[in-house]
Amino acid sequence: MSEMRYEAPKTLAAAVALLSGAKGQASVLAGGTDLLIQMRAGRVEPELLVDIKGIPEMTSIVAENGGFRFGAAVTCMELIEHEAFAKAWPGVTDGVKLIGSIQVKGRATVGGNLCNASPAADSVPALITAGAAVSIVGPNGRREARVEDIATEPGKISLAKGEIVVSFLLPRRPPHSGDAYLRFTPRTEMDIAVVGAGVNLTLDEKGVCSQARVSLGAVAERALLVSEAAAALIGTKVDAAALKRLAAAASAACRPIDDKRGTKEYRIKVAGVMARRAAEIALARSVSSFAPTHSLRKTARTQDSI
Repeated sequence: MSEMRYEAPKTLAAAVALLSGAKGQASVLAGGTDLLIQMRAGRVEPELLVDIKGIPEMTSIVAENGGFRFGAAVTCMELIEHEAFAKAWPGVTDGVKLIGSIQVKGRATVGGNLCNASPAADSVPALITAGAAVSIVGPNGRREARVEDIATEPGKISLAKGEIVVSFLLPRRPPHSGDAYLRFTPRTEMDIAVVGAGVNLTLDEKGVCSQARVSLGAVAERALLVSEAAAALIGTKVDAAALKRLAAAASAACRPIDDKRGTKEYRIKVAGVMARRAAEIALARSVSSFAPTHSLRKTARTQDSI
């Protein structure tokens, strides 16, 4: 490998110019918790390393149109400790909390978790269910894309040469909404998901599910948005029958591999179970937004005690 060049631009324009003008392989350095390991193992050998942590737009968390925009270089701990964000999007926070140890979360970024393109990335299914969009800047200007359209296969993303993910936009939440993310691993922490499941749903004033999004991780070549599973919830009170249909649809959407963490059959079964459990948590969080005397709150407490 030739000598590596390190650059730390202070503007997006400078970062894009460096990446688009690179003659050999160029890599973006945010937290570096994946990239540095890959470099040490010799799997990635960039000739240019572009450190984006000095670019203000990529390191900020701001309210925008009733929602939140946060930069691709915001650390996981900064996002977790942002009280307003965590309150609005507890399911996304669920996923971010599972990215490595406390030390890793102090360096790791959601932008890196997405662009590393691991099918088992914990923040990605939760962001997909949130309807998150990413802002991308490149030589041809700025464009928007959905989170689910970034990763294409393990280690591969849809960005063109010179493009960079700048920020994530999570929309304003409708009233009576809740989200949740769960993963299954052999160990309780410091492990990679065998299956991950995210659910985001909204209830109307009568407690009927009016909107839903369901996403699965670690069961295909990239995180999946499972519209059939969401359809199983919409128009119902997220009762036992709806949850059973959700679980079946989630399992049916899987196309996993066999590996040391689990067989195909095991992942398919677990995906349905985890999707159902995530939906139950999302439902409880939705119901908690109703007035204390609302009958749905009593129902939720009964469900939680089972």
